[in-house]
Amino acid sequence: MIKLKNKVALITGGNSGIGFGIAQEFENEGAVGVIVGRNQQTLDSSVAQLGGNFIAINADVTNLNDLERVFKEASEKFGKIDIIVANAGGGAVGTVADIGESDYDKTMDLNMKSVYFTVHKALPYMNDGGSIILIGSNAAHRAYPSFTLYGAAKAAVIYFAKAFSSDLLSRKIRANVITPGTTDTPAFEKFVPTEQIDAVKKHFADLMPIGRIGQPSDIGKTAVFLASDDSSFMLGAELLVDGGLTYLAK
Repeated sequence: MIKLKNKVALITGGNSGIGFGIAQEFENEGAVGVIVGRNQQTLDSSVAQLGGNFIAINADVTNLNDLERVFKEASEKFGKIDIIVANAGGGAVGTVADIGESDYDKTMDLNMKSVYFTVHKALPYMNDGGSIILIGSNAAHRAYPSFTLYGAAKAAVIYFAKAFSSDLLSRKIRANVITPGTTDTPAFEKFVPTEQIDAVKKHFADLMPIGRIGQPSDIGKTAVFLASDDSSFMLGAELLVDGGLTYLAK
């Protein structure tokens, strides 16, 4: 059974990592739609892999004018949108002693403001009965060193799933959040020297109760569930897709 046949999806940060993994699983289940990102090279590569059912839009999700343009272009191409995945995130790593106002603003804009306004700007273009999927983080539950702002912003995102669902009851739009643990994405390449990546991944795998780090497809399959009618009785929920890291790791 094709679970997302004829559904229109829009995925921010859909050009790499978890976002691209979600887009691939959506495409496998019959969805069409849009991936959004800022890197034109990875947008082009990703949309080519997805085939003709998805288009790419280059935009900065922290810019409200860009978001307005994204949803206008998406609706002109596909009509009303059924599924929104607010996946884009990232930002500064450091402690409260290290991070100043500029990095604070950038991190909160990318991880919290962009999520709020992605949903805010999407609503006029969404079908009633649609699904909003937010991406949290295990860092919202465990105080990892130097993840102070990121974890705080993701804790707010987890709350947003509850509040958005309450706000949108009259339109039967459901909001839920997926909370990944350590996942195999290009983020490793940004923070770890190339020659150390395999060793670092093994280190994290050894910490995971399940014995491996997550793959983008693990998150993608969960997103399919939340986007489909299979989860029609779920709203405001958080699904931990973290290999047991949050509650079982020592």
